Amino acid sequence: MSAAFRKAAKARQRPHRERAQPASRTKLGLLEKKKDYRLRAHDYHKKQNALRALQKKALDKNPDEFYFKMIRAELKDGVHVIKQSKDEITLEQVKLMRTQDIKYVEMKRVAEAKKIERLKAELHLLDAAGSGQGRHLFFVDTRREVQEFDIAAQLDTVPELVDRVYNRPTIATLQRETVKGPTDPVHLKTLAQQRKNQYDLLRQRIEREKAMFVISQKIQTRKDLLDKTHKVKVKKETTTRPAIYKFKFQRKR
Repeated sequence: MSAAFRKAAKARQRPHRERAQPASRTKLGLLEKKKDYRLRAHDYHKKQNALRALQKKALDKNPDEFYFKMIRAELKDGVHVIKQSKDEITLEQVKLMRTQDIKYVEMKRVAEAKKIERLKAELHLLDAAGSGQGRHLFFVDTRREVQEFDIAAQLDTVPELVDRVYNRPTIATLQRETVKGPTDPVHLKTLAQQRKNQYDLLRQRIEREKAMFVISQKIQTRKDLLDKTHKVKVKKETTTRPAIYKFKFQRKR
């Protein structure tokens, strides 16, 4: 082949052009041909190797092997979902049982009980304002006595002290002694609010002491379950009491 023919054939060849970049990748900028190809090839082979490993693991697995997720899982819309157990126990109880032992819980419960007794001694179990209206029943014989009934005269006190359920002196006491304590309505309202706050604190401490007692019982139950004696669950665990088990009687030597 002559040089002139080769030159003419080369002139007739169309110039090679790279494939246009897809419109979905224009936001990524211009691609470097060699570098982009290497990255895509490396990612492709990595995924293929992972798929092969998973396929081998599935083939090696014994199809008759039992595991607990078989009974704790269910199929929803083609997806395996683990069934959530409905434990009758609060999150605070779980955290406390996992971190503290029964001796610590008992110590905290006894401390709460002492604080409760101290608060009761200070408040003398008086009814706080708004905590519930007490009732004092009076018995009369006729309807006329009901219409003409005077509470202040019946209680032998002044009308201003009728609404007080505590520290209600009689008229004779008021004539014999001077009034002690605050008499200003604003000051009395402040004292009533403070007394109500103290009763709220007392109620919270009583609830906390009950919760500590329940936690202590649950921890003790779990400790008793470590024994290898045959046992049968009688009642399930709830938020207010531990589970109840019946243990087989064993005669001690």
